[in-house]
Amino acid sequence: MNNAPQYIFEADEKPTLPLHQVPLIVATEETVEPYGCLVDDPDNFQIEIVKWPAQGWRPIDDGTGDEGGFVEGIFHGAWEGDILMGSNEAVGGNYVLGWSRDPQSASKTEATCPRDQVLLWHMNYHPDGGQLFYPIDNKPFVVPVALPGDDLTPDKVVALWCDGSKGLYIHPNIWHEGIFPVEDTQRFLDRQGRVHARVSCDIGVEFGVYLNVPLKR
Repeated sequence: MNNAPQYIFEADEKPTLPLHQVPLIVATEETVEPYGCLVDDPDNFQIEIVKWPAQGWRPIDDGTGDEGGFVEGIFHGAWEGDILMGSNEAVGGNYVLGWSRDPQSASKTEATCPRDQVLLWHMNYHPDGGQLFYPIDNKPFVVPVALPGDDLTPDKVVALWCDGSKGLYIHPNIWHEGIFPVEDTQRFLDRQGRVHARVSCDIGVEFGVYLNVPLKR
């Protein structure tokens, strides 16, 4: 059975659900510290690669199990009407990230309401490595995050508002979703583990809500 979520779909395929308000936190060294760090220079920043876990009592040989390295590419965030789309060249992914309004009334061709929030339906984490998002266009952006643990609940999620002057790095196992541009479109350098293991949570299905992630301070 394939448990991977379907990332590309029509907005009206998703139901109307109540909203859970996510707190917006300005990203500083202190506020980001539980989740990762801010990055000044992506060229000299190494992401964490997690060593492959041992299957039994015999340990993984030293110097092995963490040699997969990383992949790098451009992550694009772009609004299409009321729908926020994402694409990640590093791993060849395309996603519906969320909507600016109830998906049952969201338009794909025009903005029918202010784009000052994202109604988020999904989050995931990567157990094999960390992930760096560095803004190429130096514009503000928002990333929803939550601390590790498979017992994710909506109240554990916060949104980090970044001013665009630095990148955001998150540790392995940090719940997150793709980057949300505050303006219409934005590009990011994305660097993450090549294995690209992904653990997902369909927020709408599991909790019967969408996460209301604000974009404006």
